[in-house]
Amino acid sequence: MLALAACTAPALAADGEDDGPVTATLGGRLHLDFASFDNDPRGTPNKDDTEIRRAWVDVSGRFFAVDYKLEADFSGDRVEAKDVYVSRGFGNAGKLTVGQFKQYYSLDDRTSSNYGPLLERGNAATTLAPLYRLGASWQANPGDFTWAASIYSLESIDAWQVKGRAAGGRVTWAPAPQAGDVLHLGLSLAREAYDNPGANGVPALRIRPRPAGHLSDESRLTLVSFADGRDTDVDKWSLEYAQVRGPWSWQGEFSGATFDDGAQRGNVMAGYGLVSWFVTGETRAYDRKTGRFARIKDIHHTAGAFELALRYDQMRGAQHLDGQPDLRRGSTEAWTLGGNWYLRDNLRFMLNLIESRNRDRLAGATVDRTRAVTGRLQFDF
Repeated sequence: MLALAACTAPALAADGEDDGPVTATLGGRLHLDFASFDNDPRGTPNKDDTEIRRAWVDVSGRFFAVDYKLEADFSGDRVEAKDVYVSRGFGNAGKLTVGQFKQYYSLDDRTSSNYGPLLERGNAATTLAPLYRLGASWQANPGDFTWAASIYSLESIDAWQVKGRAAGGRVTWAPAPQAGDVLHLGLSLAREAYDNPGANGVPALRIRPRPAGHLSDESRLTLVSFADGRDTDVDKWSLEYAQVRGPWSWQGEFSGATFDDGAQRGNVMAGYGLVSWFVTGETRAYDRKTGRFARIKDIHHTAGAFELALRYDQMRGAQHLDGQPDLRRGSTEAWTLGGNWYLRDNLRFMLNLIESRNRDRLAGATVDRTRAVTGRLQFDF
């Protein structure tokens, strides 16, 4: 159905009109990634590799009284649905969205992969954020605030084996933001109830970040794992802070989650700090209606814009039986230095240098140390 919609979109919008009862606009993104690793002797080494990280096509527009979006990723062995929803605005009161959509959790996760200064989001966004789930939400933008709340299933169109229900939301505040001068504060909360993880074909519930990029599977460290088939409750939160001052921007988040299946408890804490500098004088754009960063504007030079970014990211986890010492306690951390060359606002080449380390804190030992060079050629429309 998504592929058919993508094929018919140009026909619906062929005359260029956007005020009819039925409209459609075609969009998409293509991210071509590579990674080269310098592995230490501990554990299985990561393999140098390339991948089509994202090959997304979307169709969005209006169908009489509602807006809609159909989006799919064609990069893998099978087509994976992303945003598939309808929405309806109610003036200043807000907007109702029903279907599958990305949940409202953290500045890092809500900022599009097209606009982030580094190839990968931080550990909290890649492991704790609810991502695309079936549900209903209400969003509003009163003055300097944004807020969104949703109820959702833990299933998605492509991951129907995961069972459970959840509720979450996000609020942000950015007083009178303008180009080159932004202060952003935010809070995200979520409560999730998983049914029988690890039993009856239901996947286990595990937090296993990739410290050296998307292709560093062999460097993953399990921080918590719930796979005994008992219903598991998870509470998540994230505090957000960001500022933009001319060509400089900096942001950080402090996030956490607690897990409880009645017999075991686990907790995860994560935090990152990131600074970005546009050497060529541009500034990071901010969308005050959604409380997140957006596409850069007004590239100053014919050769394009150049951005440098540096991030420190750490995540810790522990798990124990009720009243007993920890079963596991570990941490992962990484420094990432990035460079972005924007040939146009929708075309850029990205290069990241990563230094990562995993520690088993029960044993007091480093269990993996990996260096990586990762890169991406990125185009969106």
